[in-house]
Amino acid sequence: MTAGRSGRTMTAVEGDPDTAAPIALSLPVAAVARRLGVAPATLRTWARRYGLEPTGHVPGRHRRYTAGDLARLEIMQRALTHGAGPAEAARLALAARATAPTPIALAAGPATHHAADPAVATAVLDAPAPRRGGRLLRLSDAGPGARGLARAAFAMDAQAVRGVLAESVAADGLVVTWDDVARPVLVAVAERWESNGRGVEIEHLVSDCVTSVYNAHSVGAPVDTGLRPVLLAAMPGELHVLPLNVLSAVLAERGLPCRPLGADLPAVALVDAVRRVAPAALVLWSQMAGSGDPEVVESLPRTRPRHRVFVGGTGWDGVALPSATTRLTSLAQAADVLTRVVAG
Repeated sequence: MTAGRSGRTMTAVEGDPDTAAPIALSLPVAAVARRLGVAPATLRTWARRYGLEPTGHVPGRHRRYTAGDLARLEIMQRALTHGAGPAEAARLALAARATAPTPIALAAGPATHHAADPAVATAVLDAPAPRRGGRLLRLSDAGPGARGLARAAFAMDAQAVRGVLAESVAADGLVVTWDDVARPVLVAVAERWESNGRGVEIEHLVSDCVTSVYNAHSVGAPVDTGLRPVLLAAMPGELHVLPLNVLSAVLAERGLPCRPLGADLPAVALVDAVRRVAPAALVLWSQMAGSGDPEVVESLPRTRPRHRVFVGGTGWDGVALPSATTRLTSLAQAADVLTRVVAG
């Protein structure tokens, strides 16, 4: 029996002394922190404040975590991701009867978030939301889903972010997930960026995860090809298209055909698309100030049958819209209005 460089206890495979298989896990704080996507200081706080000390830890010596310790920390992390407060999450972790520890390869990526005991998983999902907003984002009025998403996003844990979103979509649908889970976090991240110039990486991670979850939900949805489609386009110079991606998924779920045209669409390309597709409706998104240009709307060609023009986003604030142009103010309103226009 030999000790590997990582600190794991190793046993040599009979007949091949150079091949070793782990039979126990002993990880330092830094390695566990990387697996969970948290700061090392967070693990020390969990140990001191909530009793999640490594098995057999002696005060004054370095903390080293076993597979069972890691399983409990994963439960703690999953509970936090689903909106539980730290004290409640720690209670669930300490109360859990994890399955027998199994060797964990250090080369494996970030730890997956799962509870070893199904009863604990259920308790995690039912855990109450904390009463106050998070320390990192201002989410005082947000529910447990948004809080869990924020925690996972700050840990840069894409798997956990997608998991929170997917569970919310399965339970409450695409519209509620956007309004109550994803959007509050994105707004809070934007406010943080405005205050200190930090958090762009969080916005990018959440946006990518929202797009992947919503696309996966809508891919393969039966669409009525006999209906005239909806064109979705960002205004020239507008790079933010996440709300259009979300709207596209909601419309696809309703069986309505869409043609997403992406970000920063030149005006001439928009005109060509309208002429070639003859859509039932056109949605123009403007989020950045100055990108909401009414002249682009006025330059659109007329089609037969005629199409309806809608605009959305804060870039249209204060802009005098051309006649017969409708302002969309929410995802639910946009989905309902476009459903009526396309499906009649």
